[in-house]
Amino acid sequence: MKDKNLPNDYNSFSLEELTHKANKMIEELENQNNLESSIEKYQDLLKINNIIEKKFQKNGKNISEKTRENILEITLKKNAKRIK
Repeated sequence: MKDKNLPNDYNSFSLEELTHKANKMIEELENQNNLESSIEKYQDLLKINNIIEKKFQKNGKNISEKTRENILEITLKKNAKRIK
């Protein structure tokens, strides 16, 4: 499922907002009797889940990059102190 089929505003939502929306959709699916509309909501839920996963991956990469930069900076400072 591609997240491109969802409205553009889903990509601008925060992880918390997307999670809240997904939880709300799950509750609606659990209480719904009409199978036809359940399928559409379930597909939307899968799309939102894909967006959430991508945001987690992106955040994970950003954290890893920042951590590497911090480690490098600390290492350079320690090496500079050893030289003096």
